This record gives sequence, C-alpha cells and structure tokens, in this order.
Amino acid sequence: MLNLGPHAVFIVAAYAVTFIAVAALMLFIIADDRHQRRLLAELERKGIRRRSAAAPATAPKQAARKRRA
Repeated sequence: MLNLGPHAVFIVAAYAVTFIAVAALMLFIIADDRHQRRLLAELERKGIRRRSAAAPATAPKQAARKRRA
C-alpha cells in the first residue's frame, strides 16, 4: 500500500468524506430529477403545457386576429 506518512488517517478520512459528500449530492440530484419529471408529466397530463413546447395549430390564427384588432 502507499506510504502516506504520519497523516495517513487524516488523508484517508478526507478522501472518504469527500467521496460520501459527492455521492450524496449525486443521489440528491437523481432523486430531484425523477421528482421534477413526475411533476411535469402530471401537469402535462392535466393539459398544462410548457412554453417551449410546440404551439397548437390554432395559435397563429389567434395571434393574427389580435394584431389586426
């Protein structure tokens, strides 16, 4: 094994804490992503669409009417 000198316990503990923190953050991000995707799917199922989604076919006609008025 590597000779880490008199501070080997501190070095290994620091790496372990860092690994645990990064793993916990990754798990939190994955869990939050799944939660947000479920919420988005529920909203879309209710008929609420994102602004970035393709506009329905009737939208240009309504926009043209608003401009004329």
